[in-house]
Amino acid sequence: MKTLVIIPSRMSATRLPGKPLLKINGLSIISHVLKRATDANIGDVVVAAEDQEIIDEVKSQGGHAILTSKNHKTGTDRIYEAYKLLNKNDIDFIMNVQGG
Repeated sequence: MKTLVIIPSRMSATRLPGKPLLKINGLSIISHVLKRATDANIGDVVVAAEDQEIIDEVKSQGGHAILTSKNHKTGTDRIYEAYKLLNKNDIDFIMNVQGG
């Protein structure tokens, strides 16, 4: 069984704008989440983001990120778009990891 971990992320959250790039101990929040998801060794990990700044941060940490539309109402919608854009047909499970 193959699992794909997708982390939806955006800069425009209403409760804490810019949260993904805020630093904790010198590392961005999105980088912390990416590292934990990768270290869990559940499957391939992808960040799905509507902001190029997040994409650039993830790539600078050696991660995989995909740019999605800014028009999503939920993280689940963003995950679905990312899954479609990745065009992977061998996935059995998609894990939605929040926090980025």
